[in-house]
Amino acid sequence: MGGTAPIRIGTRGSQLALAQASEVRSRLMVAHGLDESDFEITVISTSGDRILDRPLSEVGGKGLFTKEIEEALLDKRIDIAVHSSKDMATLIPPGLYLSAFLPREDVRDAFIGRAAPTIAELPQGARVGSASLRRQALLKRMRPDLEVVTFRGNVQTRLRKLDSGDVDATLLALAGLNRMAMADVATEILPVDSFPPAPGQGAICIESRLGDERTDGLVAAICDAPTATALAAERAFLARLDGSCRTPIAAHATLSGDTLSLHGMILTPDGTRLHETRLTGLVADAARLGEEAGRQVLDEAGAAFFAGWAGSVR
Repeated sequence: MGGTAPIRIGTRGSQLALAQASEVRSRLMVAHGLDESDFEITVISTSGDRILDRPLSEVGGKGLFTKEIEEALLDKRIDIAVHSSKDMATLIPPGLYLSAFLPREDVRDAFIGRAAPTIAELPQGARVGSASLRRQALLKRMRPDLEVVTFRGNVQTRLRKLDSGDVDATLLALAGLNRMAMADVATEILPVDSFPPAPGQGAICIESRLGDERTDGLVAAICDAPTATALAAERAFLARLDGSCRTPIAAHATLSGDTLSLHGMILTPDGTRLHETRLTGLVADAARLGEEAGRQVLDEAGAAFFAGWAGSVR
């Protein structure tokens, strides 16, 4: 880079987070003819990585996976931050924004069973571990007899807990397994229509400082427009529902030409009640469609839908 300072990429330190940061670096290298030495990957420990003994909602929600990284970005200790889009809160700190999205990976969830290879074949009362309230609610809807328990930690930690017999099965995002060349651990891939993903699942995003023209020019070259459009709809849906780690929400937007289709869903944590909507409109109206979908499910569910489980945890 002709003697200029290296581009500092901030990331969490898990194997998956490092794989995602490396993918961003590789795409930037190809797009701009840069060398690996033109980059520094800076590992930042987040509260979400350190606090593993409590549900996220008890200690601050999904923002715990981004807070320290965003502080480093604002302090100019890093130039860009790489995140899993599903970890991003709907409100971004002032001075920062989501500047790019990489092409989306598979959005589906993967079931990893030890007691049985599929959810349907699990024995009565089997224990299934998950850190996601959405997955917990969908599981309980499918199999009310299952014991669904909170299961925190990165991919490798969860698999170790599974192998040690803490639970009989768990669920992970297929995208992450694919990025780590570990898809073979999945024993069942769940259909997206009946087991829809979290908003943003499968998409890597880049966060930048507003007004940083140097990094804006770099990341613009690797931004995938279809993914950015789909996530504009999904994140608008999430924002309209005031989505948090206390809220079981699913959303999946797909594009076909100039048309965007959005499937949005909200459930009670026990999975007994569900409200969903499917909207289709123009790609140019992605955010408006997401907001409208959120309004529809809220209107259908009614205020009583949220009564009694506002304190439920992820």
